[in-house]
Amino acid sequence: MALEITSNNFEELVLKNDKPVLIDFWAEWCGPCRMVGPVIDELSNDYEGKAIVGKVNVDNEQEISSRFGIRNIPTILFFKNGEVVDKNVGLSPKKDLARKLDSLI
Repeated sequence: MALEITSNNFEELVLKNDKPVLIDFWAEWCGPCRMVGPVIDELSNDYEGKAIVGKVNVDNEQEISSRFGIRNIPTILFFKNGEVVDKNVGLSPKKDLARKLDSLI
């Protein structure tokens, strides 16, 4: 299961983490977000111990969303050493997301 990323744990889980981080920006009312959700959870299990896979609810965490200029969802950001290194907007196959994570490990 993907971690819930909030303003309370963002710095610790994302900015100060030495592992690659994938964050799915989503909302409950977003149909495509609900479609990608199970893929994010699978990636979380697949990369346990190798990467952090989390989700940010854009309705609940507007500060984080605006900080990274999230305008469309689902948007997936990839972080390495606290910096955004890749971005994916819209639906993507699991293999594409996994390939991007693999390149950061």
